[in-house]
Amino acid sequence: METVATLIIGSGFGGSVMACRLAERGERVVVLERGRRWQSRDYPSVSQDNWLWDEDEPEHQNGWLDFRYFGDMSIAMGAGVGGGSLIYANVSLDARPEMFEQGWPEAIRFPQLSRHYHTVGQMMGVQSLPDNQWTPRTRLMHEAAEKLGHGGRFKVVPQAIQFDPDWHAGLDDAYDYRHSKTWTNAHGREQGTCVHCGNCDLGCPVNAKNTLDLNYLARAEQHGADIRPLHHVRWIRPLEDGRYEVGVRDLLAGAWRRYRAGRVIVAAGSVGSTELLLRCRDQYRTLPKLSRVLGRNWSCNGDFFTPALYADREIAPTRGPTITSAIDYLDGSDNGARYLVEDGGLPDLLGNLLEHTARHPRLARTRLATAMLEYGEDSNPFLRMMPWFGQAVDDPGGRFRLGRRWYAPWKKDRLRLKWDYRKAQKAVQALADRHLALTEATGGRGMTPATWKWFKNLVTPHPLGGCGMADDPKQGVVDHTGAVFHYPGLYVVDGAMVPRALGLNPSKTIAALAEYAATRMPG
Repeated sequence: METVATLIIGSGFGGSVMACRLAERGERVVVLERGRRWQSRDYPSVSQDNWLWDEDEPEHQNGWLDFRYFGDMSIAMGAGVGGGSLIYANVSLDARPEMFEQGWPEAIRFPQLSRHYHTVGQMMGVQSLPDNQWTPRTRLMHEAAEKLGHGGRFKVVPQAIQFDPDWHAGLDDAYDYRHSKTWTNAHGREQGTCVHCGNCDLGCPVNAKNTLDLNYLARAEQHGADIRPLHHVRWIRPLEDGRYEVGVRDLLAGAWRRYRAGRVIVAAGSVGSTELLLRCRDQYRTLPKLSRVLGRNWSCNGDFFTPALYADREIAPTRGPTITSAIDYLDGSDNGARYLVEDGGLPDLLGNLLEHTARHPRLARTRLATAMLEYGEDSNPFLRMMPWFGQAVDDPGGRFRLGRRWYAPWKKDRLRLKWDYRKAQKAVQALADRHLALTEATGGRGMTPATWKWFKNLVTPHPLGGCGMADDPKQGVVDHTGAVFHYPGLYVVDGAMVPRALGLNPSKTIAALAEYAATRMPG
């Protein structure tokens, strides 16, 4: 059994910040990450391989995206060193100050987080899209806001992307990777500049996207942190001496390992952290004193998508950063509903496949490849489509628990989510209606997805809650620093501790909360 000072489970926006700050203090930090350490050549956008993670068989399928289906709600999560930063859309926004006025511990208010937001922005290299690089989606968003008389609500969103001010769409073969300029960042990692290839969510092939492995985790490793990929944590058990024993499945070796740590920080994301603690409380019964509200008050953050078609307008959503701009209705002026409209990009899956095929002579000589290459020369199935994105401030209507498997009813070990769509309906419907109004104002034809219109199903890449922070264990699972009630030395620091929806992309808030927690972590 290996003994360490601090064991961190997960390497997303919570775990990476904690690893960095504690390593800087000279502590021996080990980070256990269930997914791989990805290199740009292995990204699905480049390799056309290793797309999915399978939680039931991670030894055999440990790819890029963990997609969980829970009936009316589906959740998309990243798997790998860097956590959610691998698949997120780069947007780095401060939550609005009024979001902290209710539902949070007394110690957490916007002024207490303000300096930490600033620190996160610096560490993540946050920039804005240059004026000469507005995409057709950006211009459509601006036009739509103006036509509704809401031009003051429009803004270009800050993003964790390295832009080259000299790049523009008028260059010869502008989106070719050769236009990316290589550079070495402040943490010693080589990156490139953005060429608007549209692959943000599938792995930026030129490393213009400032994922956590290129900043926080890089600095953590410079200070001695040990990051171990393909280590899947299964249980946590307190020991009599005040430390914790952690059981881990080494996916690469196919073996079980155990660690002993004086401090354990659970940072596996809203779903992962909640599931791990539920198993420890209800399945293995190693942490029986965990709060009864564990798994409750979960939010999808009101994520919604509306496709719109334009007969005489080229949108080309497969080009440019995934999200470039927003129209802000978070002030509640729409009959109390609060939401943020964003433009949406789509990965060019066909183009990536064609690029992959063209680089491999044996594939390129096949009849199918020849047909695809000819098709791809002059066809873009999404050319005239605008994907309207957005998030809304929904009420936390979800509860995670462990349920029975249909094929093994004697086993109560399957993660279940009970989600009440009515908690999200007002905010999400207002966002959906706004999408249609913006589409109509700009001459398009919008279509509210039938999955919402008829079945009230949603998909979210921004799950929040499950181990919410509060001032006492009757209301939450952790305190304002992420410390788990009743278990000294055990923490949750990630999106699971966010107790309410934010109505915008939450990554910067999660990282700011982690920065705050790190300043209050005892030595």
